[in-house]
Amino acid sequence: MAERGSLRNRNRFDSNRSWKMNHVDEPGVVEEYPPGGFDLACGEMQSYPEQDNWQDEDYVEDIQLNPESDTEVMDKPRPIQIVLAHEDDHNFELDEKALESILMQDHIRDLNVVVVSVAGAFRKGKSFLLDFMLRFMYSQNCTSWIGGSHEPLTGFTWRGGCERETTGIQIWSEVFVVEKPDGSKVAVILMDTQGAFDSQSTIKDCATVFALSTMTSSVQVYNLSQNIQEDDLQHLQLFTEYGRLAMEEIYKKPFQTLMFLIRDWSYPYEHPYGLEGGKLFLEKRLQVKQNQHEELQNVRKHIHSCFANIGCFLLPHPGLKVATNPSFDGRLVDIDDEFKKELHNLVPLLLASENLVEKEIGGSKVTCRDLLEYFKAYIKIYQGEELPHPKSMLQATAEANNLAAVAGAKDTYSKFMEQVCGGDKPYIAPADLERKHLDLKETCIKQFRSVKKMGGEEFCRRYQEQLESEIEESYANFMKHNDGKNIFYAARTPATLFAVMFAMYIISGLTGFIGLNSIANICNLIMGLALLSFCTWAYVKYSGEFRDLGTLIDQIAETIWEQVLKPMSDNLMEDNIRQTVTNSIKAGITEQVTQASRLKTD
Repeated sequence: MAERGSLRNRNRFDSNRSWKMNHVDEPGVVEEYPPGGFDLACGEMQSYPEQDNWQDEDYVEDIQLNPESDTEVMDKPRPIQIVLAHEDDHNFELDEKALESILMQDHIRDLNVVVVSVAGAFRKGKSFLLDFMLRFMYSQNCTSWIGGSHEPLTGFTWRGGCERETTGIQIWSEVFVVEKPDGSKVAVILMDTQGAFDSQSTIKDCATVFALSTMTSSVQVYNLSQNIQEDDLQHLQLFTEYGRLAMEEIYKKPFQTLMFLIRDWSYPYEHPYGLEGGKLFLEKRLQVKQNQHEELQNVRKHIHSCFANIGCFLLPHPGLKVATNPSFDGRLVDIDDEFKKELHNLVPLLLASENLVEKEIGGSKVTCRDLLEYFKAYIKIYQGEELPHPKSMLQATAEANNLAAVAGAKDTYSKFMEQVCGGDKPYIAPADLERKHLDLKETCIKQFRSVKKMGGEEFCRRYQEQLESEIEESYANFMKHNDGKNIFYAARTPATLFAVMFAMYIISGLTGFIGLNSIANICNLIMGLALLSFCTWAYVKYSGEFRDLGTLIDQIAETIWEQVLKPMSDNLMEDNIRQTVTNSIKAGITEQVTQASRLKTD
């Protein structure tokens, strides 16, 4: 028996409420009852709120933004948006206050929770199905829970047409307390999700909603149309892996029950409607065969590894009136009998007290209080940047295609540069090395551009730039390796330290001789530090220990060389060359004058 939990007052529906409608089951017989499901006693209808305006797609949002009165709105059970979808930046936000107001009610917060979620592509009747689940929960012990023939279907917002209705994630505000056959009580929550693959959602949006609902539900109903196609399985693999990655569950089965619900099943002559036909059909679809391609095998193995229980239910088409009548409002009189028969079997299969699956995470059962914390933790993961962003199949293939071309071109560059200045090659002049580098770089870019790639010119240009950047990084490493073969380059650090010590020794002696002892002491200190640095550097090179310290000494020595010694040596060399040239010119002029004088004398 299901008890109903409200947000404020569990006895919301007072006897003086006048939500009634005329219902005609048979000609001449008129009954009055509130819109909703049958009561538990089965003798009258159970009233849950009148929803004439629920056909408006903005109804849920309007209730939140423009409440008539706080008491009235909170008293009415309705779908509550707990995960908000922001279309501008494609992010999701958890409405913690709304979720807490539902899960932290005194009479349910410490009960183990059962969460039944329906997910799948948009405009496939998920909310429509959930409203029949609501009817069952409001009248569990009644065989005619499915409702009267002329009773409009109310609950989660739904409508006909081709545009999406639900966004983000919604749950029914009323939590149902059900006593199981063993006497324990559980809290049952019904969850509706944003349909996947509409024109406004990215692959990341679809993966996030599906993964989040799967992570927080004990039963995930995967709502499909007509058949299980290979792309349905591939999307399921992507979405569940996105959820498993967030849960950091690698070796265990992270999720509980997956129910494939095939709507509009058109092949009852092959597999009959219902659970048994679905079981045979699913076994055939998920069978791993030896002659299958490895990709197809991996998809099926992955699905089996993610869920502890997997089932399938085949549901017939509800009829042409449902599909084509724009004013269809869910009345059973417009729905085919075959559909109603199978629906009568499906819903108890998911929600009857003996079939309820309690939510477990890591082998431990989850209470309503725990579920609130899990929602908070999971939404933070999907709001952050820790997880990779799922991509479309085209984008993922194009990226792999371009990355393979980049890797091939870079490998060509590395092989040829190894032949030019590899480990067993002698030192090469930097100018010659740069010329070889530029030639090879041009060759590798041509190789990259010659490979047939997906994604278009603009998309491939980014990977060409990545290739050029990686080639430049490799060239910098080859230059360092080549410089290491230059004996003078290798001796730069000890030569610089010796030059510093020699200069400080001379300056110290001169300043001490003329009485500038303070300067002499500073020079002696610098000379001592240079000597200590030289000894340390020699030990590092010999032993291979303290390499960071050796690198620091090399950097200091290089700075002294570049900033002090090299400019001084360049200036000194320039002065010497200038003096030499001047002396040569003077000598030449003197010799010419001497020869001229001799000629005159003769």
